[in-house]
Amino acid sequence: MSSNIPNITLSNGVEIPQIGLGVFRVNDPQVVVDSVVDAVKAGYRHIDTASFYGNEAAVGDGVRQSGVPRQDLFVTSKVWNNIRGYQETIDQFNRSLSLLGFDYLDLYLIHWPAAGYEENWRAMEDLYHAGKIRAIGVSNFEPRHIEHLMASATVSPMINQVETHPYLQQNEVHEYCEINHIVHEAWSPLGGGKSDVLSDPTIVDLAAKHHKSAAQIVLRWHVQRGEVVIPKSVHQQRIEENADIFDFSLTPEEMRTIATLDRNGRVGSDPNHEAFLKRSTTYDNQNHK
Repeated sequence: MSSNIPNITLSNGVEIPQIGLGVFRVNDPQVVVDSVVDAVKAGYRHIDTASFYGNEAAVGDGVRQSGVPRQDLFVTSKVWNNIRGYQETIDQFNRSLSLLGFDYLDLYLIHWPAAGYEENWRAMEDLYHAGKIRAIGVSNFEPRHIEHLMASATVSPMINQVETHPYLQQNEVHEYCEINHIVHEAWSPLGGGKSDVLSDPTIVDLAAKHHKSAAQIVLRWHVQRGEVVIPKSVHQQRIEENADIFDFSLTPEEMRTIATLDRNGRVGSDPNHEAFLKRSTTYDNQNHK
């Protein structure tokens, strides 16, 4: 199966496929491998993992078993909250690279704005300049976190990956990213397990109208907002379905209708939580993505 997944160009000219496969909470190595292989068969060229997920080695195995050359795939990983400091970040990056079995990463992110992220960024800038990472960015950063980072940074983040779905549309973050040439990337783009986004009557009605699934409607909404999306699934049919959203469009009126669903409804942790103001590894709860 082939796919028409387009690329988005980052501020440094690197292209990132607009839809990727997320592997959060996929703990069985063989399931990870199978999911990556199925995604690549379905036309995906973008895989998103993190050191916190504990499955980087399986992602690397899936990439090698996919039959597609490494240079044709875009792989992201992230540095977790308990890693702070310049050398600690370099060491963690090298651990991730070793687990993946790669000699470079396409994108490396600071996972959350826990205290001390300035030193993470300084190390990531040097890795970027050394050619070990093609692009660098942040995850779960509010505009104020990025502003603070840029007071000492020499390279601007190319991506901000944040929880985004129709019940948490992140309009302030979205606008900030657009103005500052930072690509908005959505995690939990379908709303997550605690949310009923996919059964919302507005979404269900649009799905019936377009002869698509509710998930396809939501993913199409993200794409038309110019976001990169990383839906997670371990089921081949859903993996294929999630990429099959480029043969229809939502009208401007339909986009405005979905915009009315915003309720600031998080399914994950809030980066404004006071736990992020201190160095802490105790904030490792299940809602961290």
